[in-house]
Amino acid sequence: MFGLSEEQIAQLGLTVGVGGFILYMFFIIFQLARESKAGKFGTFMLFLVLGFGMLGFIAKNILVWLLHI
Repeated sequence: MFGLSEEQIAQLGLTVGVGGFILYMFFIIFQLARESKAGKFGTFMLFLVLGFGMLGFIAKNILVWLLHI
């Protein structure tokens, strides 16, 4: 498909799909903070705690990219 191998298509789908999901999750966290009137500190804590797992996925991709070079 478009001259790409199956591995390249899977990697692109994983990167774009999970990246889009992460952006959507940040939107959900923002909406949760806004609707609960969490304030600045509460919003920060929500993003810190709920966003920590997403940060691990991003860090893993960066490490794989750095080690692959």
